Amino acid sequence: MKRGALKATLFAAVADGPLIGRRPSGGLYATREPSPGELYAFTWRHLEPVRARVSAGRLDLIAGPTDLDLAKRQERPGAILAVEGGDFLEGRLERVGDAYARGVRSIQLVHYRVNELGDIQTEPPVHGGLTAFGKDVIREMNRLGVVVDVAHLTHDGVRAAVEVAKKPMILSHTVLETPFARAVSREHARLVAARGGVVGIFPVNSGYHGFGGYIEHIVRMIGAVGVDHVGVGTDMDGISPPAFVSFDDYAEWPSIGAALLARGRSREDVARVLGGNFLRVFAEVAAR
Repeated sequence: MKRGALKATLFAAVADGPLIGRRPSGGLYATREPSPGELYAFTWRHLEPVRARVSAGRLDLIAGPTDLDLAKRQERPGAILAVEGGDFLEGRLERVGDAYARGVRSIQLVHYRVNELGDIQTEPPVHGGLTAFGKDVIREMNRLGVVVDVAHLTHDGVRAAVEVAKKPMILSHTVLETPFARAVSREHARLVAARGGVVGIFPVNSGYHGFGGYIEHIVRMIGAVGVDHVGVGTDMDGISPPAFVSFDDYAEWPSIGAALLARGRSREDVARVLGGNFLRVFAEVAAR
């Protein structure tokens, strides 16, 4: 991050990590149901390496938009704590407040398990989209100032999330209309944009390959939802196997901007995509 002049990113615990296995066909899935308290405890253990780097002075913990200014002045990368999968809540709404108190500023509602909040793109729907608890979680996140992340939620789930949310949200990592289980349609992406949110593009070799393909994915999403609603969502440690990844080193972060400029985008547009759009959402969500 320092070599690439990347000022901050989201560091996410994977709440359902102990459950994830790989099918013979290659797809990931939740192999079992968790035991009580298992995913709650795992989530906080998973964030400990980030906290250790903060304690060692290698990262600055970002609790709100104003902390980014301090991180810039101190020339240390910033860490925004996040959780991928609301499974750690275990159906308990008060844990949203607990997560906020522990510094978490973004929660992705679902991951690889059809959980207490809603349905996922890679399994048959069970809830018809979003559950009543999932809606309550969104309301509580909006109240506290936690960014709602609807990545991997079904189209019906995102539609329901947009209807209940009072603040913009993110769909942190996806691509547009390729033969990939986590891809979204234009209509799906436009739901997020219509609420003022941001759709992050992650570097998977699906439909378009290599670093140039990654840029093409970004450009295609800009065409679908507008430049004010597109960001970079790397899922840096979450894509496997390695051959499936087209960008994997934050030290090369400036190359994304350079490539977009070479494609004819303005400096202002590039600044929006490389962080400005997320900062806008972060500020709006944090405002009480």
